[in-house]
This record gives sequence, structure tokens and C-alpha cells, in this order.
Amino acid sequence: MNIGIIGLGLMGGSFAKDIKKIDKQSIIYGADKSDEHLQLSFELNLIDFKLDDNNLSKIDFLLISVPVDETIKILPDILNKVGKKTLVVDVGSTKSKICISINSHKNRKQFLAMHPIAGTENSGPKASVSGLYFGITNILCEADKTDSKLLNNLLVLLSKFNMKIIYMDPRSHDEHISYVSHLSHVTSFILAKTVIEKEKIEKNIFDLAGSGFESTVRLAKSSPYMWTPIFLQNKSNLVEALEEYINNLNDLKVKIQNNDKESIINDLNNINRVKKILGGIKNNNEK
Repeated sequence: MNIGIIGLGLMGGSFAKDIKKIDKQSIIYGADKSDEHLQLSFELNLIDFKLDDNNLSKIDFLLISVPVDETIKILPDILNKVGKKTLVVDVGSTKSKICISINSHKNRKQFLAMHPIAGTENSGPKASVSGLYFGITNILCEADKTDSKLLNNLLVLLSKFNMKIIYMDPRSHDEHISYVSHLSHVTSFILAKTVIEKEKIEKNIFDLAGSGFESTVRLAKSSPYMWTPIFLQNKSNLVEALEEYINNLNDLKVKIQNNDKESIINDLNNINRVKKILGGIKNNNEK
């Protein structure tokens, strides 16, 4: 199988590693706007050849792993140039605007909007992780608009990763992901910002920070160039989520100011239900 990957960072590089695990005969063609990333990908044995217009038509499966605003820019041209038997997928964290951007494209049936629920806070080819795509949840949007044969070929491929496949419409995807993913990143970024600004006054604050702080701000190490377009593309959903989040913060602030111990305990006990929810997610992913 000829595999093409545009964007050789965490998601693209990890896919290259994992596809070799399930199909050692696959030939991987890669492209990246960074010459340094491209060269690193060769050195790390992530790719076999450079992907360009001369070999794009021979690709069986093309994965786009670039910032979501960049996906919208390059996707129409890619669909113009790929072969008739090529399936193009993106792995971005927003779906509505990407799907709308090529809705009337003549080769729309050769595209599938896909969101693997996987990743780390790191970026670049060196951040690629072997096994990242195995046993994860993978969301497919507007699968009914994809050529049935190409879709079936993909599902056979994905089954080798032992993925849990969920079908969603783009609007629902973006709404739910704004809460369980995008809001988490905003929270991490802003917590880190708050502490960094305070650190200017109290130099020892980072010496006092423990594992709780580290785990909470882990996502703040994520690429601004990847996440800023995500925030902006999912603006309406994210703003609504932020408003609810800020209301909850203000409510807790007032209760703390008023020494309302019982209300705080009740709220935190209700919030502790998340332990059961997270336990269910872990058990579900292990099935």
C-alpha cells in the first residue's frame, strides 16, 4: 500500500510508525512545509520518499495532519490532484468548516473527515509515538458522503488498530469536542499564564509547584500554531463552553469569599463523580 502523509509532526509521524507495524510492506511518502522536519523524518525512518505532485496520484491513502486552517487551504487542490482510487482523510480537531469547504468539490467522495482521539502535548517528528493509534476512539464525520468502497477499505485498515469507531455529524462533533478537549486546553493555557505572571512577583512559586500543577498545565506545552486555529474554527462552541466555565468559577469564588463550607463540599462531592466517568472511559478503552 502506498501511504501519503502531509504534516510529519506528532500525528503524522506516529501514523507512519504505526502503519509499518500492521503492514511492513507499505511505502510511505511524506511532505512537510518545514525542510528540517522532512529531513528528520527521513533520519528517523518515518518515511521512504518525499511526497510531491509527481507521485501524489499513486497514493492509496493520504493522511493530512496539519493545522486545521491550513487543511482548508490545501484540501481542494489535493483532491484535484490525487488518483481516482485515493482516499484523503484529515485528522484535525474541528470538522464543520473543513467539511463545508469541500462539500461541493467534484471529488468530495474521495474525502473522509476523521478525528482520532489521541495525542500528546509535544510536536514535531521527534514527538512521534509508536502505538499512538492503537486501541483509541476514532470519530468519522459524514462517512455517508465518502465512496463506499474507499470507506470500506479504510475500515478494514482501521480494524487492525483495534479502534473504536464512532460516527458523528460535524456540528455535533465540534460541539462535544469543545467541552472535552478544547476547553481543557484553554484551561491549561490560562492556568499556566496566571502562574507565569504571578511568578514575576514570587520567584519561588515554581519551586513549590508539585505534580498536581504539572499534570494540570501539561497541555499548555501544546503548539500554539496548532491550537490557535482550532480555537478560532470552533469559536461559537468554545465561547459558549467558556461562558459556562467562567460562571462556575465565579460561583465557586463567591462561595469561598462567603466561607460557604457546606456548599463547597456539596459541589466538590458532585464533581467527584468524574472519577467514575473517567474509570468508565479507561475500562471502555481497554475492551
